[in-house]
Amino acid sequence: MKKVVYMDAAASWLKPQSVIESEVDFLTNNYANAGRGICERAGKVDDLIAESRVKIANFIGADSTNIVWTYGTTDSMNRIVDIVTKTLPNKHPTIVVSDLDHHSSRLPWEMYAKDNNCKIITMPLDENFNIDTKTIPDGDIYVITAMSNVMGAAQDVSSIIGVIRSKNKQAITIVDAAQYVVHAKIDVKKFDCDFLAFSGHKIGADTGVGVMYIKNPDYWNVDKFGGGMVNKIIDKENIILNKSPEKYEAGTLPLTQIIGLSKAIEYLSNWNGGNDLISFMYDELSKIKNIKLVTSKDSSLITFVVKNMHVLDFGALIGMQNICIRVGNMCATWIHKKLNIDGSIRISVGPWNTMDDAKYVIEKIKKIVE
Repeated sequence: MKKVVYMDAAASWLKPQSVIESEVDFLTNNYANAGRGICERAGKVDDLIAESRVKIANFIGADSTNIVWTYGTTDSMNRIVDIVTKTLPNKHPTIVVSDLDHHSSRLPWEMYAKDNNCKIITMPLDENFNIDTKTIPDGDIYVITAMSNVMGAAQDVSSIIGVIRSKNKQAITIVDAAQYVVHAKIDVKKFDCDFLAFSGHKIGADTGVGVMYIKNPDYWNVDKFGGGMVNKIIDKENIILNKSPEKYEAGTLPLTQIIGLSKAIEYLSNWNGGNDLISFMYDELSKIKNIKLVTSKDSSLITFVVKNMHVLDFGALIGMQNICIRVGNMCATWIHKKLNIDGSIRISVGPWNTMDDAKYVIEKIKKIVE
């Protein structure tokens, strides 16, 4: 069997055995729907989901009532647009974004702004391509990418939101933590954000589960209707919803994935972050002629381009060596425009990667570039 080196952790983590075993055990021995049954088995599932919710809440410094299960960061970010705009009286807010944003974070607001004649403003970046806290513009709604999937640098979310609050205490702050959650501690109370989202598959859980944090969940109107979120229907004018988080969770939850997410959090807490591998590879790549590094050495990943070589050509050649890395625009068009490049090559590591992997990848890159 050929050696395969997977260094695309920023796209999705490989699944640890503890996650796989927990999901298999749930499906084999404990499966039932949640929030629907009164038998012992259904009650156990309710307990498992509740325990996972508490674990996630503790993981980000929240209360369990603040944690809403979604299907991933993209789902969360699209839902937040609906939740916010259905509640706020101002249907033409000024929306502030940044060039660090992933398509999932910014495009939903771009589309809302287009359809509702809203103003979109871009937060300036400093010389290191971080959000410049000295020049944050005035606005009503702010989208904050806590870590770019291209640049890999953690933003000072607390300081950014602190500046925003000093300008407008009523401003709504939305944090995309999809990349940040892997590499830095989330403390939503310290952040003082109104919303925050991340995906389970980025930290070793299965695809199809995400977390949406809502600071004041009872304030906002819901964006979905269905089973599980209704307390009582008296008539069409009097529909009483459940309290948070159930009121946001219409329909059957991704139960198996939620069970796995709980184990993924445990697995993540035992990882050192892979900084030694990134540092080694950064130094080695910096020695290779025709490679231009985009990221700094202290970033959580490595992004680069090869002079006079299209990133897709490089991707095809490195893929033939059974090396899995990301090439393209990473669903992050705006930062690539800011960098004045069409696309880039990204290396990101996970707990499964070794120094031997790092040396192997560098060896293959040298042969392709030189």
